[in-house]
Amino acid sequence: MKHFVLRRTLLAVVAATATLTSLSAFADKAKPVIGFSIDDLRVERWARDRDFFIEAAKKAGAEVSVQSADGDTQKQVSQIENLIAKKVDAIVIVPKDGKVLSNVIKEAKKAGIKIISYDRLILNSDIDAYISFDNERVGFMQGEAILKAKPKGNYYLLGGSPDDNNAKMFRAGQMKALDPAIKKGDIKILGDQWVKDWLPANALAIAENVLTQYQNKIDAIVASNDGTAGGVIQALAAQKLAGKVPVSGQDAELAACKRVLAGTQTMTVYKPLKLIASEAAKMTIAMVKGQSVKFNNKLDNGMKKVDSLLLDPIVLTKSNMNILVKDGFYTKEQLGLK
Repeated sequence: MKHFVLRRTLLAVVAATATLTSLSAFADKAKPVIGFSIDDLRVERWARDRDFFIEAAKKAGAEVSVQSADGDTQKQVSQIENLIAKKVDAIVIVPKDGKVLSNVIKEAKKAGIKIISYDRLILNSDIDAYISFDNERVGFMQGEAILKAKPKGNYYLLGGSPDDNNAKMFRAGQMKALDPAIKKGDIKILGDQWVKDWLPANALAIAENVLTQYQNKIDAIVASNDGTAGGVIQALAAQKLAGKVPVSGQDAELAACKRVLAGTQTMTVYKPLKLIASEAAKMTIAMVKGQSVKFNNKLDNGMKKVDSLLLDPIVLTKSNMNILVKDGFYTKEQLGLK
């Protein structure tokens, strides 16, 4: 009996040692495998992030498995479960809905997988890191630019998708910029609405209704991204108001940059996507290998203060559109610049 107990104990020790060895090997892989779970690759912005991320990861010797949820929360959960089953070393997530991933992230953490929240903060979950641009700053830039273009008058606010935490951060920044003018009575906020799924068609329908409701007496519209700005400007154009009513945006989408150059969109915000994607790839690989990572912030996601790296966005107007050419983001030909 003693021999049997001793043998079982030895087997347990050997098994534990093997587990530790395999975990150690898992974390020190020369060629990490990274899952990249993206909300919706039909959005131009995310397709660019994907390409830059894969390029940077491959240069650093990592493999990337990309999944697109096509704007479907449940599909994203299933795809993350898939990546866990594939035993990837880390999963980088652009969440469709940052509030519903806590259970699947628990599964990933049990499997020893690093979780990095990309651009949008995943809430109430034990994530390892967050990388984004300073989203409140983006909103502030939008409000500030529209205020400069139209210091007085009737404003309407068009937010992003209500299930996107970033949309709320943009709104907080916008209000920080607009509050002093509201308190002085220079501007009046006639109303605000959220645009489901950030869809331009939804923004168009809202803008049409708002213009009808207020008999076109809208002096400025703060739109939270380029897609929604496109919908707004389509509605304004139908009323011959395009270029007369300032409209904000962000993401430096090609159509939006052309609208800025044509004068129908006041500004957009450029987020150097190559920068965020390559920094995210470097961060993820370093974390998998147990190397140190430099962060510049900690953000509360409802469960913990998350180590965060927030990058600086850039306001784009007609006057500095050349930045995009210098960065290789677009060519002069694409933008129609001489």
